[in-house]
Amino acid sequence: MRRSDAEQIGDVIRKFFRQNGLESPLNEYRLVEAWAEVVGPSIARYTSNLYIKNQTLHVHLTSSVLRQELMMGREVLVRSLNQRVGAQVIVDIVFR
Repeated sequence: MRRSDAEQIGDVIRKFFRQNGLESPLNEYRLVEAWAEVVGPSIARYTSNLYIKNQTLHVHLTSSVLRQELMMGREVLVRSLNQRVGAQVIVDIVFR
């Protein structure tokens, strides 16, 4: 016999994360993990120490030339990363 108030497990988990304030940290983790996939392995090789603070992604780069190139495409990267996660997680990127 089926219950009429049954919910899908994915909906229950999302609701649990929202109620306990865990949705935002989970999305931030997903965004940092998606960095290498979005920019590709050749650029990811020059990056280290990625973290998010106040809706800003901080990326440390070992190449100044690459830093200048990425600064020019910053808006596209922000859109691509947020789209990959499926939520508005960051609004800016800071390259150091």
